[in-house]
Amino acid sequence: ARCFGMNMPKFHCRRQSGMNFGYVTEKRVNSSVRDSVTALFYGISICKKIETEVKGGLQMGVSMKFTDLDQYLFGQGTNYEVYKKLGAHPTTYRRKKGVYFAVWAPNAQSVSVIGEFNDWEEEANPMEKVGPIGVYEVFVPGAKIGQLYKFFIVGAHGEKLYKADPYANEAELRPGTASRITDITDYKWKDATWIKNREKFDEQVEPMAIYEVHPGSWKKHPQSEENEKGFYNYREFAHALAAYVKEMGYTHVELMGIAEHPFDGSWGYQVTGYYAPTSRYGTPQDFKYMVDYLHQNKIGVILDWVPAHFPKDAHGLANFDGTAVYEHADPRQGEHPDWGTKIYNYGRPEVKNFLIANALYWVEECHVDGLRVDAVASMLYLDYGKKDGEWVANKYGGNQNLEAIEFFKHLNTVVLGRNHGTVMIAEESTAWPMVTGDAEKDGLGFSLKWNMGWMNDFLEYMKLDPYFRKFNHNKMTFSMSYAYSERYVLVLSHDEVVHLKCSMLEKMPGELPDKFRNLKAAYSFMNCHPGKKLLFMGQEFGQLREWSEERELDWFLLNEEPHKELQNYVHDLLTIYKKYPALYAGDNDPEGFEWINADDGDRSIFSFVRKSPTKRNNILYVVNFTPVDRPDYRVGVPKKKQYKLIMDENGLLEQPKIFKAVKQECDNREFSFAYPLPAYGVAIFTY
Repeated sequence: ARCFGMNMPKFHCRRQSGMNFGYVTEKRVNSSVRDSVTALFYGISICKKIETEVKGGLQMGVSMKFTDLDQYLFGQGTNYEVYKKLGAHPTTYRRKKGVYFAVWAPNAQSVSVIGEFNDWEEEANPMEKVGPIGVYEVFVPGAKIGQLYKFFIVGAHGEKLYKADPYANEAELRPGTASRITDITDYKWKDATWIKNREKFDEQVEPMAIYEVHPGSWKKHPQSEENEKGFYNYREFAHALAAYVKEMGYTHVELMGIAEHPFDGSWGYQVTGYYAPTSRYGTPQDFKYMVDYLHQNKIGVILDWVPAHFPKDAHGLANFDGTAVYEHADPRQGEHPDWGTKIYNYGRPEVKNFLIANALYWVEECHVDGLRVDAVASMLYLDYGKKDGEWVANKYGGNQNLEAIEFFKHLNTVVLGRNHGTVMIAEESTAWPMVTGDAEKDGLGFSLKWNMGWMNDFLEYMKLDPYFRKFNHNKMTFSMSYAYSERYVLVLSHDEVVHLKCSMLEKMPGELPDKFRNLKAAYSFMNCHPGKKLLFMGQEFGQLREWSEERELDWFLLNEEPHKELQNYVHDLLTIYKKYPALYAGDNDPEGFEWINADDGDRSIFSFVRKSPTKRNNILYVVNFTPVDRPDYRVGVPKKKQYKLIMDENGLLEQPKIFKAVKQECDNREFSFAYPLPAYGVAIFTY
């Protein structure tokens, strides 16, 4: 507004969603740009009305009133801070303390708020419909922080519905399904230095070693009547996790199952409370403390985020006002037959607004550093997991979900545009083009993409008996043929160690000693291959059992020497990963990687170099994936230099060994040196 030279009331000086113009394509101005500009001018016309309401005694304040401007922006899908209006917000109205409630139920016959403050009386606090968009609001004097509530909705067909608040910031501990009044504004952050430094973070050229964690099963207390599952509170979890992650050397944690969900066994992937950190581990303030504490310990926080689907629980979003509000009405568009869940209607502006504002809520209100977006492929393809007759083609007759594509462009542009240094990571399991491409160039605009192709090939190779690996050599080299088509994260996630897939250690062939040696070689290959890194909890020390959310990790295994050695080995890998820019700064630069020998299939040996942008401290990597010693092994090298062995299959060397290249042809190179490569040997040199 100031750009247009307009004399705006103080109200408009707040950061309003309409001020963010979204993305612009090369050939057209996106509708959100036009609508945002329109909203600015539209806002002028309602300013006098707002001022009149305020002066007329609306003492709850503009921030607690769903104004005409709020309605307009919400109807355009650009009210990015709508969570500050919808939901439950403690405030003062006409000198009385209470709570302002607002909910979107466009086809309801009537809505009231029920809770502990009115003995759940359905008629005690009817809500007033505000404008044609279908938002209802009411101020309830005497309602207090900590009290439970729901919305009582008489649906479009007269049905009685008891719904949790879609915008609630806290929920009742399951199996309870009510929402809880809380105040999300009363936490005082101490991570200003982290947030300021984050603005300069560039995931393309900086290290990212992510530790994927399920808070409810990383560590547990003994079960008790007060804590039947033994969950750690967010605050104590923060201290324990920060100490461990710092000691190991990870840069980020990725947390599963944070948004409120009714069923433990869903791991948090069937969400009912998108704006509420799960009450299993404490309050929203406890959650913010955890993020804050991790930041103070220089650890980034990424959350799993699930905009692909939601469950059919009666208290949730499904059939919210007796009609399909958040989902498509046609089950061919609105349901996943395999998952038994509902699919969002990404073409409805208010639904897009709900999801985009939710992403901004976690990043801006809760200070998280990024979101890993679950099941992106299921959103992009209209026929994902469906048979003929179970889906509806787009207007061009194809299977691409055009509305979801537009949603992703809008989402990523707004989140990343408003929050420099944060990341949006796609879990996309197909070859959809330009997932990490710029929205302006018709990409989806993600920062990074999980490399599922690499993961599948890598695990298939590692499971093989070493004798048969020579026939599958290309599984380990194929990834470099597409390594620069997207910006990738190499992932060994929770999905790979459940449902009879075995833990990482148990996937390896041979007897137990061979399993450990195979896994060390595998982790070293992952560590030196281009791409950011993600490893699921427990796999760093050789968890034997598959992961289960019902029990904590088998920490007792660290009393056994092989498991402790593996943990130390992963620590050493992370140490050199962060120390040498050659291993991360050129992840997206074809000039940063060069095969020395990609064709030594008969011996199942791989060798390559990672080049530093500064040309100093480049890395030469060699690995032997068979149990055969190669005492006469010779490796070709790029230059006649000294090569310093800094790490082998036993870990970091206290005294690095120096090898001098000589003029002797090997691997089609003019220079080389000899090095005894042990069975399952690993050699990491700097030069």
